[in-house]
Amino acid sequence: MVNRVHETTFDKFFSNRDALIDLFKKGDINKKEFIEEQYDFIVRLDLKPFVHRIDSFEKGIYNYQYYNVMAKYAHMKSKENKIIEKHPEVAERYRNKTAHFYRKKDETVLKLLRFLDYENVEAYYIKVKSLALKDRLFEIVLKDYDNTILHSINPGVREELIRENVFSLIPKKSIIEKYVNERY
Repeated sequence: MVNRVHETTFDKFFSNRDALIDLFKKGDINKKEFIEEQYDFIVRLDLKPFVHRIDSFEKGIYNYQYYNVMAKYAHMKSKENKIIEKHPEVAERYRNKTAHFYRKKDETVLKLLRFLDYENVEAYYIKVKSLALKDRLFEIVLKDYDNTILHSINPGVREELIRENVFSLIPKKSIIEKYVNERY
């Protein structure tokens, strides 16, 4: 008799996430393809975020990734010339979705950090090529977890990180500099 291990949705999600990170690091896919692949995976599996509470690292990272991918995908669509020229109202809806999903992502960041009680967390502004993000974008490193780097520009998130004494005002090079500085 064969003993089969049931693969959970989390298993599928994290396997897909890790595989895409590896492909990006190797240069096999670019940032746009990375975002599109993550978006397609979420849509294909009909995955939804956890809405009530974050009571595990996995739920927090899942929600962060979900909202981050949905925001980046909506942002990409809002910038497509074809949509802007032929359907400006659709482009506006995508911009509104972008803002909504980034808000939800930042709420998730705070819930996850509070769940982790800010243990082994380091945050700092990162050096970026984008003038719009200079002195705004910061990185949050969860040191106890591999491949777990969060980003935000939200002043409320930054202020809470400062209050918790885990935010450095000295800018650093991003751990994932190639990804952060690649346009999509």
